[in-house]
Amino acid sequence: MDKARNDAAERLGHLRAELARRGLDGFLVPMADDYQNEYVPDRARRIAWLTGFTGSAGLVVVLAERAAAFTDGRYTLQMEEQVDGGLYQRLHITDQPPTDWLADNLAAGAKVGYDAWLFTPDGVARFDKAVAKAGGELVAVADNPLDAVWRDQPEPPMAPVVPHDLAHAGESHGDKRARLAKTLAEAGCRAAVITAPDSIAWLLNIRGGDVAHSPLPLSRAILQADGHCDLFLEPAKHGPGLEGHLGNQVTCRAPADFAAALDDLKDAKVRVDPALAPAWVFERLAAAGAEIAREADPCQLPKAIKNQVELAGARTAHRRDGVAMARFLRWLADSAPGEGVDELAAEAALAELRGQGDLFRDLSFPTITGAGPNGAIVHYRVSADSNRPLAGGSLYLVDSGAQYLDGTTDVTRTVAVGEPTAEMRDRFTRVLMGHIAIATCRFPKGTTGAQLDTLARQALWQAGLDFDHGTGHGVGNYLNVHEGPQGISKRSQTQALEPGMVVSNEPGYYKAGEYGIRIENLLAVREAAIVGAEREMLEFETLTRAPIDRHAIEPALLSPAAKAWLNAYHQTVHDDLAEQLDADERAWLAEATAPI
Repeated sequence: MDKARNDAAERLGHLRAELARRGLDGFLVPMADDYQNEYVPDRARRIAWLTGFTGSAGLVVVLAERAAAFTDGRYTLQMEEQVDGGLYQRLHITDQPPTDWLADNLAAGAKVGYDAWLFTPDGVARFDKAVAKAGGELVAVADNPLDAVWRDQPEPPMAPVVPHDLAHAGESHGDKRARLAKTLAEAGCRAAVITAPDSIAWLLNIRGGDVAHSPLPLSRAILQADGHCDLFLEPAKHGPGLEGHLGNQVTCRAPADFAAALDDLKDAKVRVDPALAPAWVFERLAAAGAEIAREADPCQLPKAIKNQVELAGARTAHRRDGVAMARFLRWLADSAPGEGVDELAAEAALAELRGQGDLFRDLSFPTITGAGPNGAIVHYRVSADSNRPLAGGSLYLVDSGAQYLDGTTDVTRTVAVGEPTAEMRDRFTRVLMGHIAIATCRFPKGTTGAQLDTLARQALWQAGLDFDHGTGHGVGNYLNVHEGPQGISKRSQTQALEPGMVVSNEPGYYKAGEYGIRIENLLAVREAAIVGAEREMLEFETLTRAPIDRHAIEPALLSPAAKAWLNAYHQTVHDDLAEQLDADERAWLAEATAPI
């Protein structure tokens, strides 16, 4: 057994000893932090420390005699490589849910602990039911026992929180607070407890750096019905100009004051989001005697509907990002195959080009850079061990994005390295057909993304093919690259698409062990001006500016309308980017965007 496996065995043993000391027979370890973020700081990477698994989705259940590690289909192969099967059962979280595993493996009378900061109320309810079914008891712990045995646990992040300029935000935080406070007052709520850092960043026009790839200020807030806001933020995080920016209607308080502030809401009606806020908040409010209105975070929908300043910034950011993408794709065309280009080299080249752009702050997520069979792994993360060269006759998939002060980007391109096979062309073109079907559709106001999703799949379905991920997700504005409540997927959705929302358009096809294809642009929802229309109609504006590989297309499959869209899109890409490129780059771009 190598050192990593020895470490995992030792750490599991220490955790079990700590649980026994506390009178617990088991413990739940989720892939979560205190703020329910998608990306978590190093201090919250408890599953990685305990098991060695570094994927971004999962849960571990530790009992006295057995343990299990769960993840979804994106990371099952990675879990097999990183998690010792002798210590943990390695299970698919959908096919074998942890709640079922607990119900089957827990002894009657057993006490299972959980950290109420790391679960939403809905999550607690599911596990409570499973534990009760086995005759056990689910117990909230006062402090996390895993943290007690993690001796070198990183310190909490302390990145400075700074104002987000009105020139990029488009609306003052005073106006935002007044707008939301009015809805609270009309609903009879004294306050809303806001625990999602992206909501707080949007509401108060602030940004931070506590989490990789998302400019989040890890903090909590209570918005009162009179527009006043309490911001619970470590004093060490107060960056230059923060107090002056917030003004006298926002009170900065220490995080240690948060519990008492919740207690002060006794006998009040308080709005809290059960899908975003930790169970601890609900338990504290209930103990104080507050009336809890379990409703959506009031910032989520307004944040998703971008104002005209934010949309203008997004367009500018995408043009800037398009320059980096064009330079990267040209470099790729010149260098691969035959120049020793591999996944890591391509990733580094793209990151360097993006970093040269004005207002660049970070990547918006870890780049997915997959050559050949690695491209078929939807959320592939390259490592030194998995790194592959971009070989001739293969496809290379790169899914990447950036955070700029004026917008967030997310773009996927699949590139033929050398000559693609007839099958590759067919699959690529069918994915492109689905992409174009979404990009060009018009739909009545009130339509959800679930109603549009089939358009992205129709050309694939005709050939007996499909893809297993959603077609699109919401995107923030210099915030989270994955943003709700909107999206495009098979899943049932209640949130209609509204003008100002930004969503991705990313159908794909994946042939396990051979290649993957995905074509992704970001779209903004806007009103559609249709002569003679009898209903309010909406359509999409494509924001992304990057050539789509013409060499991978089978033109005979495309309808005249699809060809017209592709040619018009490529003309726009050329017109928006050419002046920012040098002569050689412009020549390459002219060929890459030539009519088909």
